[in-house]
Amino acid sequence: MNGVFRVPQPTNEPVRAYGPGSQEKKSIKAKLAGMRSREIEIPLIIGGEEVRTGKLGACVIPHEHGHVLATYHKAGKAEVERAIAAARKAHATWSRMPFVDRASVLLRAADLLAGPFRDELNAATMLGQSKTVFQAEIDSACELIDFWRFNPLYAQRIYEDQPMSSPSVWNRVEYRPLEGFVFAVTPFNFTSIAGNLPTSPALMGNTVLWKPASSAVYSAYHIMKVLTAAGLPPGVINLVVGSGAEVGDPVLASPELAGIHFTGSTAVFQQMWRTVGANIASYRSYPRIVGETGGKDFVFAHASADVAALAAALVRGAFEYQGQKCSAASRAYIPQSIWPKVKDLIVAQVAEIRMGDPEDFTNFLSAVIDKAAFETIKGYIELAKKSNEAEIITGGGCDDSVGYFIQPTVVVTTNPKFKLLQEEIFGPVLTIFTYKDAELDRALELCDTGSPYALTGAVFATDRQAILKIQDRLRDAAGNFYINDKPTGAVVGQQPFGGARASGTNDKAGSLWNLIRWTSPRAIKETFVPPKHFAYPFMGEK
Repeated sequence: MNGVFRVPQPTNEPVRAYGPGSQEKKSIKAKLAGMRSREIEIPLIIGGEEVRTGKLGACVIPHEHGHVLATYHKAGKAEVERAIAAARKAHATWSRMPFVDRASVLLRAADLLAGPFRDELNAATMLGQSKTVFQAEIDSACELIDFWRFNPLYAQRIYEDQPMSSPSVWNRVEYRPLEGFVFAVTPFNFTSIAGNLPTSPALMGNTVLWKPASSAVYSAYHIMKVLTAAGLPPGVINLVVGSGAEVGDPVLASPELAGIHFTGSTAVFQQMWRTVGANIASYRSYPRIVGETGGKDFVFAHASADVAALAAALVRGAFEYQGQKCSAASRAYIPQSIWPKVKDLIVAQVAEIRMGDPEDFTNFLSAVIDKAAFETIKGYIELAKKSNEAEIITGGGCDDSVGYFIQPTVVVTTNPKFKLLQEEIFGPVLTIFTYKDAELDRALELCDTGSPYALTGAVFATDRQAILKIQDRLRDAAGNFYINDKPTGAVVGQQPFGGARASGTNDKAGSLWNLIRWTSPRAIKETFVPPKHFAYPFMGEK
């Protein structure tokens, strides 16, 4: 092909409103009813083939856990080895396919998701992960579409970055894919992350083994349907579902492991890193390790904060999608001078929240993901109830009789090192510490050192000097920092996402900084008129 091709300039996918009586609401309702009414079987997908092992798991509806959406087949060592072989075979052609053709697969997938597959993937996310229609729309539709449209543009910018050349020399850099396969491990809470983690390395010419969270297999399978329809060749992405040990152990033992693209818990990521370190001498190359892990995301308020905006941000930031966002507001530091007004607004707004089945569009939040999450979150709430250092000012109820429902809960503590103020809970629990206005510096120190994480954070203030001071003092406490906004809702192309400290490697999903990790550059020097003799001019005289 002769031509310098340009990726179409992307724009963020518009978010549908699903307003009363709208056609889009009728359409998603029909899709929800149809998908809810039939139980499907989900195979592994290895080398483009459906593989059934007979070792089964179930996909259930979290807000109605007696309802089975699907049974899925689990992989073991034999299937992992088969997937590695399929990835190796596909690598030979995919890694050499022109970038324009690889990019075209993702661009087509984006248009398919924006159109005929939109309702299907949104419904899968609503049913399988208990998201409201709005939370599903911004995630499994818009954000994933954005990943698939913006990443090709960022990849093009990487390829265009070329060195200078001197006379009679042409210097070039080839951005090769990694030698081996990439292991993508994805979480339950964002379908867009589940779709991005395997496809971003694939865009750069890599082949992938993809292990989705067991509680999000249902939507993962529907992502594979979109990619297959878009023309992704067999073996480029291999869906291997199963336990961490059954899948992860043989993957990490393979000499062909070239990279890990991970989103999940800090403990699991650290264990994987330790395993890679122990196996380092056995790998063909040093594996690239990219991870986004836990968070204990903060909102820090100054006395000059707009009280109404602060309260709304806390309610949305803490309780949208049941607080199960990596970026969810989990702790807040509020000056005592404004706390009474903030408290009244929070309590009043939480009282308005409806909780239940996301198919009822009047509900703001639904169930947490599974029994284990329910018990963990309930345990933190029970600790707060028993503590003489904490008070629950709203919420605190837990009921798993039908679904895994936990009320939006706000805890106020007098102990700045209270357990709920430091540890990741990953549920609808917001813990607040109020500080004396005169002790701003101490409060900033508590916020900065109060948890090992550094994912997202926010400051609320109208005093510009205060904003500058707080932003500077907390510069290392968050990889995504928000001024007068909640700490959630990063948009591809606008706020590249990721954090440091115990929150990950900060390689920024949805940016060229992430994509560059999946390349191995080769510098090429071509000399047009090479010398014909070894001697240099300086040797012409003694």
